Amino acid sequence: MTATESRIVPHLWYDTEAREAAAFYASIFPDSDITHITTLHGTPSGDCDVVSFRLRGQPFMAISAGPHFKFNPSVSFMVNYDPLHFDPSPSREENARASLDAAWARLSEGGTALMPIGEYPFSARYGWVQDRYGLSWQLMLTDPEGDPRPPIVPSLLFTGGNCGRAEEAIGHYLSVFRNARSGQMFRYGADQPPDTEGTVMFADFMLEDTWFAAMDSAHGHGFTFNEAVSFIVNCDDQDGIDRYWNALSAVPEAEQCGWIKDHFGVSWQIVPAELDRMMRNGTPEQIDRLTRTFMPMKKLDLAALQAAFEDR
Repeated sequence: MTATESRIVPHLWYDTEAREAAAFYASIFPDSDITHITTLHGTPSGDCDVVSFRLRGQPFMAISAGPHFKFNPSVSFMVNYDPLHFDPSPSREENARASLDAAWARLSEGGTALMPIGEYPFSARYGWVQDRYGLSWQLMLTDPEGDPRPPIVPSLLFTGGNCGRAEEAIGHYLSVFRNARSGQMFRYGADQPPDTEGTVMFADFMLEDTWFAAMDSAHGHGFTFNEAVSFIVNCDDQDGIDRYWNALSAVPEAEQCGWIKDHFGVSWQIVPAELDRMMRNGTPEQIDRLTRTFMPMKKLDLAALQAAFEDR
């Protein structure tokens, strides 16, 4: 599956390490590889590598575009280790646990454990780690009898002024995306301070075949959402671009090159799927014309991009 075949694709912003990080992650997880690299010239950050890659079959994109944004745990990636995925035999849990532990060891190299690997009430094996690049991962041994979920799920942590808004955000996203549905919902009880009873301890939901998780946390984290992790929404046509732009954009000063920020501070990139195909298949001259055309834009104009690509 390529980025254009997936409607929503996580996008990671690095200073200079996009190629290095993508190769590192692909060396850790099965069914992973780098699928394409494009270099953009003449951007405000200079020459920028744009890297498309897959991790456990999930498409990702990354860019090396300068030290403007830093990862934090407000967006992490849950990696589900279902024993049945690894081995249908009675030893399946041991094999899944071994794979989880091997990935934990690699991601911990030069990183920081946010929740140490171990047994928790919700999982027999779980850990939360911030890797050497600052990106956060939650590795979890899951129940093979539970509802099926994909191997990797982006997780949104609602902190600070956003705390208590996870349920509101889920409802908003479900109303915006046409192919969407809610999943599980677990709430904090009265005996779990500082979190308020009834707020979201864990929930998940599906948007355009991409599963997300969401949680509220009233602890003093000192971080919230930023542009280091954004979500690309691939649109079929200009009508789709217009619809998602109007439904999601809530911070006019954040609008640039297809990027927007929603009511909760989560960043999205509303782009035509055709743009990825042009970037993959274009000559260096066509890619340079595309770059010069989209850089001054706020909302992307598909017709103008196609005209630039075709030099007409």
